[in-house]
Amino acid sequence: MEFFGIPLFDDDFYKMIFRFLINIFFLTALIKYSYYKFSEKADYLFTFYLIGTIVFFLCFTLKKYEIDLGLALGLFAIFGILRYRTDPLKVREMTYLFVVIGLSLVNALSNKKMSYTEIFVANTIVVAMAYFLDRFWSQKKTNTKDILYESLEHIRPEHHEILKTKLEEKLGFEILSISLGQIDFKAETVKIKIRYKK
Repeated sequence: MEFFGIPLFDDDFYKMIFRFLINIFFLTALIKYSYYKFSEKADYLFTFYLIGTIVFFLCFTLKKYEIDLGLALGLFAIFGILRYRTDPLKVREMTYLFVVIGLSLVNALSNKKMSYTEIFVANTIVVAMAYFLDRFWSQKKTNTKDILYESLEHIRPEHHEILKTKLEEKLGFEILSISLGQIDFKAETVKIKIRYKK
């Protein structure tokens, strides 16, 4: 049955829903149990889910038309170079965005030559790699902070341990290393860069 030349129902509907459920399952494993677990930042969860969803449906729809490889790669490139001018994405978020787009493309564009076992294995490998690499990175992650210290009492190299101890007492976390920057003898201040584990 058709309506204005368009069929009201197609057997591809079941395939689309099943593929979409696969996509959402692995996106959730990636976003919630890898990205969010180690960053605890919810800022980009909305973005990741919606971009993954629209890329999936866009590619699944376009697969029903005859498009050449150049156009397909062009579409992928458009999403791959996506930028938010008002809020630039960090490398980590850009990497996860790229993975979200990649998984959605694989799940939407795979054809009869690729079995569901291969689709599940490919998704599982990508999500597992992201999880274990992010877990290792989170354990090793350190941050840096610039501090204006209003004292020149312990700036000599042999007194750096004393300075480190005093800063730890004031800041409340363990400092891994300190390095001195610009010293103002008149104002008796020194710029200090500290490296600490989050």
